[in-house]
Amino acid sequence: MPEIMIFAAEGRTVEQKRGLVKDITEAMVKNFQVKPEAVTIQFVESPKHSKAQGGVLFSDR
Repeated sequence: MPEIMIFAAEGRTVEQKRGLVKDITEAMVKNFQVKPEAVTIQFVESPKHSKAQGGVLFSDR
């Protein structure tokens, strides 16, 4: 059973997440030959003040 973890800064809509999990699930079914029910996806979201890139907090961008 494949399990995918998605780490991201908070702020995506439920509709965006629905689209992403649909696309990822389809890719897993195609490439790993598993049933869609076997694919587990979890979002791990961080507050923008708790994530940084290039020395700059996401909340400061």
